[in-house]
Amino acid sequence: MRDFVISLRSIIILWIVTVVIYPVLILAIGQVGFSDQANGSLITNNEGKVVGSAIIGQTFTSEQYFWSRPSSVSYSEGSDASPTGISGASNLAPDNPELLSRIETEAQRLDNEGVKPIADLLYASGSGLDPHISPAAARVQIERIANRRQISPSEIEQLVQQYTEGRFLGIFGEPGVNVLRLNLALDNIS
Repeated sequence: MRDFVISLRSIIILWIVTVVIYPVLILAIGQVGFSDQANGSLITNNEGKVVGSAIIGQTFTSEQYFWSRPSSVSYSEGSDASPTGISGASNLAPDNPELLSRIETEAQRLDNEGVKPIADLLYASGSGLDPHISPAAARVQIERIANRRQISPSEIEQLVQQYTEGRFLGIFGEPGVNVLRLNLALDNIS
């Protein structure tokens, strides 16, 4: 009976530590030290309305905006009240005809719009949620956007340079441009 009581007491103490104390501690650290990140890195427009997240890619289809990387899944489709919330890659092999067809269709669409079809604009990211494109992918879209918005390409080029984020800690990853932030800035100048 003594061993049973010791075991039961150990289970209760471990349960309190792992189910109550640890989650409350992590929640408090997140809210105090990293509030923006803990709450989704939300981005608001000039009116204070939440328009998206800095860490989740969004699909832009209007010719007046920078287009993001294509996604293999439709994670933001559904009703406004309940998007699907799914993410993931297509898992199609490089020699899969369906993948080749999707890439050829996208390349043709870009060509029709006068945009050079470079990798970022043809291939989906592994998660399908990448919020960034390369500075080169942004630059090939400048002329199209300048024509649609009737503004100077040099103004848009300045925005691309301003919103280009460097490598993480100066050495990890590649420079990128957050498409949502860039498109919000674009709305502010025109």
